[in-house]
Amino acid sequence: MSVLIANTAGFCMGVRRAVDMVLDIARHKGMEKIYTYGPLIHNPQTVDFLRERGIIPVDDLDSIPPSEGQAAIVIRAHGISPIERRKIRKKGLRIIDATCPKVAHVQAIIRKHAAQDYAILIVGDGDHPEVNGLLGHAGNRGRVIGSCSDVDGLPELGKVCVVAQTTQSVEEYETIVRRIRERFPETIVFKTICDSTERRQSEVQELASQMDAMVIVGGRNSANTRRLAALSSLRGTPTFHIETADELNEETLANYDRIGLSAGASTPNWILSRVVDRIAEQQRKKKRRGQGLFKLWSLAVRTDLYSALGAACLSLTAMLLERVPVNILFLLLTALYVHAMHTFNRFVNRRKCSIGSFREESYLKHEYFYLSGAILSLFAGLGIAMSQGLQAFLLLFFISALGVLYNLPIFPEKWRYRSVKDLPGSKNISMALAWATVVAVMPALDGRFFFSPGMIIAFLFTLGLVFIRSSLSDILDIQSDRLIGKETIPVLIGKPKTQILLSVLSFLLGAILLSSAYFRWTSSLAWVLFINLFYIWICFQLCDRRASFSGVVLEGLLETSYVIAGLCSILWFYTLA
Repeated sequence: MSVLIANTAGFCMGVRRAVDMVLDIARHKGMEKIYTYGPLIHNPQTVDFLRERGIIPVDDLDSIPPSEGQAAIVIRAHGISPIERRKIRKKGLRIIDATCPKVAHVQAIIRKHAAQDYAILIVGDGDHPEVNGLLGHAGNRGRVIGSCSDVDGLPELGKVCVVAQTTQSVEEYETIVRRIRERFPETIVFKTICDSTERRQSEVQELASQMDAMVIVGGRNSANTRRLAALSSLRGTPTFHIETADELNEETLANYDRIGLSAGASTPNWILSRVVDRIAEQQRKKKRRGQGLFKLWSLAVRTDLYSALGAACLSLTAMLLERVPVNILFLLLTALYVHAMHTFNRFVNRRKCSIGSFREESYLKHEYFYLSGAILSLFAGLGIAMSQGLQAFLLLFFISALGVLYNLPIFPEKWRYRSVKDLPGSKNISMALAWATVVAVMPALDGRFFFSPGMIIAFLFTLGLVFIRSSLSDILDIQSDRLIGKETIPVLIGKPKTQILLSVLSFLLGAILLSSAYFRWTSSLAWVLFINLFYIWICFQLCDRRASFSGVVLEGLLETSYVIAGLCSILWFYTLA
């Protein structure tokens, strides 16, 4: 069984813009209530996520209590009519306009041509919120057309202006437009179907013609998702429209080898990732090969034990680069620290800024287990540090305190940034600095090797590797439509600029390793670590395309960059040292 995911699957830009706008306001404006006029998007899971953060959908403005008149209300991507907008203003609510720019453009076309005495024909679903909003901009000159039979039932019209709902079927729109032109010669037609919608429909049709079965993921109340399922079915391909992975039982896809996967514009990619997970799990059960080993590796990734192993591997690499004696206790100390900090911050942050993580369900179900494990790891690490001297203990205590305080509001309420986490780009930078300090500085605290060229090279290598790995992980989060904040570099400067930055950093790491080996600032291990840079290049390729891997697999592959550094170090130690 093989799975091919459509390139266009996931949030469209209008939906992503609306969700990001609302979350940013919820984080920084401190309002008691934020309402959305109707569900922000047609995806129940994301709506529930937003509701937990105080962002409440309302279908009727009268349901908002008068005492909350100063609250804000979000106009979703579908837009609204001028009458509804006036009613909102009259109620005293502050408007946050998240209308999709494509929809706003269609509204402008309608207003302009209605003022020039054109009859406005809107091709779309008469019950859809976007169409209702568009109709309001046409005044009494608008009509909704859902089929060719609706065209035949129109009275005689003079000048006619035709627009489409932005998520309308391209083929259906062209068929209806031909019929309109036959009846009304003085017709002007605007191509108002969103480009991403057109690409999504075209790709689903092409994919359906090549696959044994198609799975379309999205809310059943989403018109564009239902349309994708209908287009797939028209190709004669067995098509399954589901909302979540839980709807896929083992029998659903058992008889199909090649499966295509796509989703509506309001379906986040993390839901697709869970569908891929479910299909892969069913495939492994069917083959019964390698299942136990994969489960063990997956469990290690989910519980951050794999990150802890990676930290120990980097600690070994740093000691060998610095030419200091390998201290097993420092390897254990580093692993315990990383496990404690990662687990603690995921625990604190689990309800505030992300949705759809493969760790989310486990953390919510076993939160006390995870928290207890983090506390035990932290105290065990501090105990080992104390056994290595007061300097090691104080350094680890200081870094741990900063890690614990990262998510907590420590600055005055009047300040724009209440916690270190609120600082733009802070996550990737602080994580890289913390890892580099524990990995490279801790072993050099006895004084003989402190501020040696080897220690500086080990620090820079760890700093660069962790920064690249964490930034790539955040790029995957963006591609999966998980809702992350501006504390990450990819959100702060954008994915393309981040990719350029990471490419430059990888070349700098190569130059640092080359120089350190040539001038003998470090051991000859620096040459072997070029294998690690080659693996990073592979990770760049994985993050730059739509791979049909689940979230846990992609995250584990990124974590493996640390393990490869450790394997390189072991290989060098037993063969070349």
